[in-house]
Amino acid sequence: MKAMILAAGRGLRLRPLTDKIPKPLILVANQPLIVHQVLKLAKIGIKEIVINVSYQAKQIIDTLGDGQAYGVKIDYSFEPSALETGGGILQALPILGSDPFIVISADIWTDFSLEGLLSHSLNSMALAHLILVDNPSFHPQGDFNLTKTGLLNLDDTSNKFTFASLGIYHPDLFLGKSGAFPLSSLLYEYIAEKKITGEYYKGVWFNIGTPTELERLDEYLKQKSKPQ
Repeated sequence: MKAMILAAGRGLRLRPLTDKIPKPLILVANQPLIVHQVLKLAKIGIKEIVINVSYQAKQIIDTLGDGQAYGVKIDYSFEPSALETGGGILQALPILGSDPFIVISADIWTDFSLEGLLSHSLNSMALAHLILVDNPSFHPQGDFNLTKTGLLNLDDTSNKFTFASLGIYHPDLFLGKSGAFPLSSLLYEYIAEKKITGEYYKGVWFNIGTPTELERLDEYLKQKSKPQ
């Protein structure tokens, strides 16, 4: 199985940190955010990773290279102008191939075991499987409901969970699409057709979109590394 790391975002809410470096290269626990993702994917046996790049693309490519230093092969999907999450994945499909693949954003950190995604057999009946987490303070409304049968739905305006920017996708999810578009618009479409499954994860999850969240993650990792 291959994996994709989404790393083309501008990171405006993290300015001035992102004025000179792309968000995926911000240091957390003495490592760039994106390196944490690469190492976690390598740990579960992923050997081929695709990374979409746009803003300050050369810095990311120069930092990670071909992936050999991390025991993986990295290919890059360059976007002259950012294609948003859905369009970025769509452009990378020729590299990702015809089998299901993992997608994770460069700007999250979680202790969710990525190995759990390897066991999902997606097909025409289930085009994606998403990880959902408790709603953070900056996103209290949540994104999707999760039924007892594991399907996502949008019927209930309450009791929603937040999409963790982590999941596994079948290439057929993107059939007929073109240009730049957010992944969420595609998910809404197929959730309505009952073709998206999910699972709730109660563990640690950070979305590093602001300096406050970056500080919270850095402090968490510092405390975690202290001898017990």
